[in-house]
Amino acid sequence: MNRTHRKTRRGRILAATALVTALVGGAVATAMAGQDSPASQAPSSPALLKAAPPAERTAGLIVGYKSKSMEARSTKAVREATKTMAAESGQKLSYKRRLGTGAVLVDLGGVRPAKDVAALMNRFRADPDVAYVVPDRRVPAVASQDVTDAPVADAAGDDTRTGDADLTSEQWNLSEAKAGVDVPDAWKTSTGKGVTVAVLDTGITQHSDLAANTVPGYDFISDSFAANDGDGRDGDATDPGDATKPGDCGSQSANPSSWHGTHVAGIVAAADNGKGTVGVAPGAQVQPVRVLGRCNTPNSDIIDALTWASGGNVAGVPDNKTPAQVVNMSLGLQGPCDAAMQSAVDASVARGTTIVVAAGNRGTRPAPQDAGNFDWASCRNVITVAATDRDGNRAEYSNFGKVVDIAAPGGDARQKAADGILSTFNSGADEPGAENFKFEVGTSQAAPHIAGLAALVKAANPTLTPAEIETAIQANARPLPGTCEGGCGAGLADAAKTVESVSTGAATSSPGPSSAPASPTPSVGGGRAADGTDLNACLDNTCEVEVTGGDTIQLDGTAGVDGLRIDSVADNTLNFTGSSGNGAQQSSSSQTAPGQSTINNLEVDLISIDGDRAIIRLS
Repeated sequence: MNRTHRKTRRGRILAATALVTALVGGAVATAMAGQDSPASQAPSSPALLKAAPPAERTAGLIVGYKSKSMEARSTKAVREATKTMAAESGQKLSYKRRLGTGAVLVDLGGVRPAKDVAALMNRFRADPDVAYVVPDRRVPAVASQDVTDAPVADAAGDDTRTGDADLTSEQWNLSEAKAGVDVPDAWKTSTGKGVTVAVLDTGITQHSDLAANTVPGYDFISDSFAANDGDGRDGDATDPGDATKPGDCGSQSANPSSWHGTHVAGIVAAADNGKGTVGVAPGAQVQPVRVLGRCNTPNSDIIDALTWASGGNVAGVPDNKTPAQVVNMSLGLQGPCDAAMQSAVDASVARGTTIVVAAGNRGTRPAPQDAGNFDWASCRNVITVAATDRDGNRAEYSNFGKVVDIAAPGGDARQKAADGILSTFNSGADEPGAENFKFEVGTSQAAPHIAGLAALVKAANPTLTPAEIETAIQANARPLPGTCEGGCGAGLADAAKTVESVSTGAATSSPGPSSAPASPTPSVGGGRAADGTDLNACLDNTCEVEVTGGDTIQLDGTAGVDGLRIDSVADNTLNFTGSSGNGAQQSSSSQTAPGQSTINNLEVDLISIDGDRAIIRLS
């Protein structure tokens, strides 16, 4: 969302040139209507990026077609196009399915080496009807990777508890004055009642602290081995375990089941029932959406799960009867947020869903890591969460950086287990056993604090948009009591202050997030830049202008765009969002210099970048 966290500066008009408005053939959105093309309410997906994602070994490609193409509307046309591509490339390609975003999943007939994938991607990009093509990357299972969770040291002492007694006194993360998020005071106003939080994770096990607050979810793992429940996708989001034996995932190590989704769900909304733990939003409902199992999960499954959780339609899956107002994603791996992922995020946010993502746990291994290098965490229009320890420092494992929006407790149990985050768990090593509670640490534990807080905020003021919810959380954060090298967003979340601010109607003061529509201001005329962030010399859609992060350009809408917001300029990359219909419809894109992108019928020509300023030409 807001990635710059700084005061915006005025753009400077370089030259207003009378250019002929170019009506580019077709918008760049993937289809949202027609045969096997659900989610008609979703916004346009990102433009075809000139800075293409790197090719890598994969068994599938995700292809987004432009909205006016036949492939966007017809599965028959997609099958024919894929058959033609297979014949021309000599590869065993086949149409697999259409995703909930409208993009197409193409099967490569097995895992292909990176050089073959690169060649195929270039062939797809040469098709003028293709908006984007990206590898169907695979997210490692929690039990076999450390991207989203950090270990509790064996020397830290007993890290499990039974739930016969009230364990809330051990939940320092909720109430401790120094580095807790002050949840008990927030409960005086809101407990999250009436809000559904989808937890995209391993599913959940049976647990008395979760049973009363759980609504039906769905299992989106399409591979039966990864699902470990005898089939692929189904309506049962129960976690059967993700334990692996040597050789299962190309590794010689064995891993017990993680029960990751159960732990995350408890942090969000464990019931306030007088025993065990309590969640940040004990009045909210948790919806388990299973996307992580054994070994790894393709992003195509996660994209469909996010679409469904937010109320979108996914072919072959019953519609979600209780769409989530908040989604928690404590998952990810190193790599870019590609166009397919960003499209799913943008569509979900447009449906009114706030998306919370863990920043990742590679803060020290093998060298300090910026969350901007991790896929879902670096997507625009999400709330990216770093983790803090019990002293309010950035936890040593936590990723950091400009894409981080806020920090929350993730714990650090190297000295003692009780410095971790206590939540619902299961005692089984492989299959589910008896319910219990366990201390865990990681940005996976930090993110559900913010997902729970978003539920408290939404319940306190149901009219708030995802952008307004993030703004409220950031505006009411307090400075970290410790230190954070590299950037931890607006600071440590403060639940009580945030809920009070939205329930009383108090105005928030932090900069608006990137998903917020640009606010129109009166034209200053004369082709000069307005004070602040609005540039009005482009009302005829024909200008060349210097911009920096936070600037907005008002347009006349004839090219299908009423305003263009510059989200950020950094690392030779321009990130921007076009809006139409008074901000109701938004489409984001990213471009490296020099290059050109298209939003609806508006061409954005990125001429050059110098530091945090860019020169663009619109036509």
